[in-house]
Amino acid sequence: MSVNVGDAAPDFELKDQHGAPVKLSDFRGSRNVMLVFYPLAFSGVCTGELCALRDELSGLVAGAGADVQVLAVSVDSMFALRAWSDQEGFSFPLLADFWPHGGTAQRYGVFDEAKGVALRGTFIIDTEGVVRWKVVNAIPDARDIDEYRKALAGL
Repeated sequence: MSVNVGDAAPDFELKDQHGAPVKLSDFRGSRNVMLVFYPLAFSGVCTGELCALRDELSGLVAGAGADVQVLAVSVDSMFALRAWSDQEGFSFPLLADFWPHGGTAQRYGVFDEAKGVALRGTFIIDTEGVVRWKVVNAIPDARDIDEYRKALAGL
């Protein structure tokens, strides 16, 4: 199944790097969500992408003129995500799509069955729970942060 622009975003509940449950539907009516799937913590491209989000987040959100919550999702365990978050100083939740393995990535159509990890998929979801923008890149291809700026400006 693939989630497309205009579709209702499938709800999910995953644990963050601290073990706290995070549910997509909890943001409905209050915050837009940038849902960022990435293959693996500690890998080069993933570190670059999430560090760019960390460093540019206030500018991205301010430019959007909207309240945006970043949720980053990988198949890593919450323990690996905690170590990575502590090392890199991420201020947004890193969610463990650990078990069932890649279940949320599968529901969004961004799971690579052969490799057992998520593709680089990003979904911008409005306060009503509708997908307003998406991009899916292959595993080795980093996303362009300027695309996020443009997409968020459209909220």
